[in-house]
Amino acid sequence: MKNIALIGCGAIGSSVLELLSGDTRLQVGWVLVPEITPAVRETAARLAPQAQLLQALPSDAVPDLLVECAGHAAIEEHVLPALARGIPAVIASIGALSAPGMAERVQAAAEAGNTQAQLLSGAIGGIDALAAARVGGLETVVYTGRKPPKAWSGTPAEQVCDLDSLTEAFCIFEGSAREAAQLYPKNANVAATLSLAGLGLDKTMVRLFADPGVHENVHQVEARGAFGAMELTMRGKPLAANPKTSALTVYSVVRSVLNNVAPLAI
Repeated sequence: MKNIALIGCGAIGSSVLELLSGDTRLQVGWVLVPEITPAVRETAARLAPQAQLLQALPSDAVPDLLVECAGHAAIEEHVLPALARGIPAVIASIGALSAPGMAERVQAAAEAGNTQAQLLSGAIGGIDALAAARVGGLETVVYTGRKPPKAWSGTPAEQVCDLDSLTEAFCIFEGSAREAAQLYPKNANVAATLSLAGLGLDKTMVRLFADPGVHENVHQVEARGAFGAMELTMRGKPLAANPKTSALTVYSVVRSVLNNVAPLAI
């Protein structure tokens, strides 16, 4: 039986707990949260009654796997120290690795602990094909993201257009994945994932649209290289508990955890 430490018990974390509950091949021994609220206590008691609710992993605790689904700050606070101690981790908040030097720090921590950090595909597909294409020679990767105008409220998009009056798609950003991550950090996960699988943050091109004609988050990827060409379009449905999060992100976390205990994994 695998003993899991879960970072986060919000919309993603609680959904992961619900989908994993009842699987006898694993147990969640620790749930790490910044604040142990009544809601967190209720969720843990219902879905992982055996788990310890803590703000940090004890120094003598050695889970078989650390599962991060809590946001960018969790990488610095929890994932790096765990990797350095030799605890393998899966990371959902890939956008955090867009910060200067963070990807290198994660790699260095894993090397120091002689373990591995697995970066999850999250809300996007085709990551396996893109990473394989890089081996043979990848030439271009372009990511286009479309969201309803209101989804861009509170971002720099408000400075380049009137989100409330748009009647057609408006390009709010065009540039590198690194620039996109700096301007739109809460929307950086998909672009960062594609970058790390493919050409890197500076050579992956990103276009972001506020589009009144869509009601979902639409992800489009175009890639070309020695392998040929790839075009992918995904229309992600939001997580019921948090409309800003893709449901596929939760399923990606669960799939990774189950692959760690399955006799046959894909």
